[in-house]
Amino acid sequence: MKCTHVALQVLDLDRSVAFYGRYCEMKVIHDRTDPEVNRVVWLGWGEDPPAFVIVLIAAPYEQNRQPPWQHIGMAVGSRAEVDAVYERAQADGLTDLWEPFDAGEIVGYYCGLPDPDGNMVEFSFGQRIG
Repeated sequence: MKCTHVALQVLDLDRSVAFYGRYCEMKVIHDRTDPEVNRVVWLGWGEDPPAFVIVLIAAPYEQNRQPPWQHIGMAVGSRAEVDAVYERAQADGLTDLWEPFDAGEIVGYYCGLPDPDGNMVEFSFGQRIG
């Protein structure tokens, strides 16, 4: 068994696609209109077939409130990359950021930032996963 995707409902699909492209270097690998939920986009890194995707589903909602530590985890190649993502988010005016933090050898060094719908995305180096 393996995890293949995370699906998120979003208000503005194009804005969310731009966010995951800018911060996670993900690209649209599938884009369709679904009669039940409107437009659906899969984001990945270009493998064919993809190993993992984030599925964005364009559908209105009244409230999207996450618990404080719910997040999507992204691994990067160095502490400098964690810092660069954090600095880019600050320069872009994003708020409610998790400042870079070293949580030790299992969790590693990470920061976090919210996507346009408030879903937290963690960028980590040195986590004991993968």
